[in-house]
Amino acid sequence: MLPILHDLKEAFGYIDDSAVPVIAEALNVSKAETVGVISFYHDFRRAPVDKPVLKICRAESCQAAGCEDLVAHLERKHGLLVDAHDGAVEVETIYCLGHCAVSPAAMLDGEPVAALTAERLDQLLASVGR
Repeated sequence: MLPILHDLKEAFGYIDDSAVPVIAEALNVSKAETVGVISFYHDFRRAPVDKPVLKICRAESCQAAGCEDLVAHLERKHGLLVDAHDGAVEVETIYCLGHCAVSPAAMLDGEPVAALTAERLDQLLASVGR
């Protein structure tokens, strides 16, 4: 199921509800199981996102390098709450982007950003019109 869901996400950016019964029937699983898998993994969405998506890594290496200060900076300076889904930029928590040697790391619209600072974060948000 995961390869199918990843392909749909890659093609459309989200998993449309109309795909759920088709996937369930093709894999001989229930619709509830299919929705369960989609909702379990944070990377799968059930609706399109029409704004930039910033994913902040909050794994151990990034925490040691100051990611929580960046999260506080997002809230304090930009009014953006992580995982709140209500800002001009969708800000999400992610655990490990594999850039531990250059922590803290993030991803903006699928593009990795390493050695993130508050200043660089401000630049990134300005580049997407925030």
